[in-house]
This record gives sequence, structure tokens and C-alpha cells, in this order.
Amino acid sequence: MGEIRLSTECIRYIALFESVTHASIKDCIIDDDRVIYVVNTGDMGAAIGKCGDNLNRVKLSVDKHIELIEYSAEPVTFIKNAFGTVSVRSVRISSKGDKNIAYVDVAANEKGLAIGRNGSNIDKIKRVVGRHHYIDDVILQ
Repeated sequence: MGEIRLSTECIRYIALFESVTHASIKDCIIDDDRVIYVVNTGDMGAAIGKCGDNLNRVKLSVDKHIELIEYSAEPVTFIKNAFGTVSVRSVRISSKGDKNIAYVDVAANEKGLAIGRNGSNIDKIKRVVGRHHYIDDVILQ
């Protein structure tokens, strides 16, 4: 895992999330209009809460969209988790020179969802996967 530096603002967001949900957070990334939390393995149910209650309480407190990704020490599983509702057929990680690249196969009708508006989803995935598993690029197939 790469070195993760958290800003004071990220630490505050993590403390708020953990106090509301009682789920353990491994990482936090703050974008302009969203907060991305990497939840420890097995804590996703607590993070969401019954009928999404915990998630909605945090959302109201921070006044931003909240996205959750369940952590996995296995890079392939973590990449699949990062794609959320997009069905990932396969993930292949290869090294080219000094770079690690993940090739992700998704259904043709879900590529737009995987990329997101203006590339926001794929950019999020690249950032999170790079921070946790030394993967330099994620390429959709």
C-alpha cells in the first residue's frame, strides 16, 4: 500500500463518519462536490446503516454527496469494489516497465456508467486504486 497523507479536513470527515456510523474508515478523499470514503473490510453494512440511515445522516452533516468503497487487500477485489454497481467481468493487472496497469473488462452497455460524467468515476477509481495498491493506470476494455 502506498503512503497516504490525510489533510486535517479529511481527518475531521473521517472522525464524523466513524462517530455516526461506528464503521472504521481507512481513507478519505475530498472532491469539490463529494467525499469518497474507503471503508474497512466488513464494515460496509455499518457504514450504510439500516435503510441507508447512517449514510444519510453523514450526507446531511457534510452537505456533499457521499461515496463508499469497501477496502480489500487483494487489488482485483478492491478494483471491483471501486466500480460499485458496474458489473466487472474481469480485472487483469500487468506491469509495463515500472508501471502497473489494471485492465478492466466491463459490459459495453455499462462503459458510460464506469467512466462517469466528464470522466469523474474513472478518475476516482484511478486515484483510490493508486493510493492503496501501487496501480498507475486503470484502462477499460
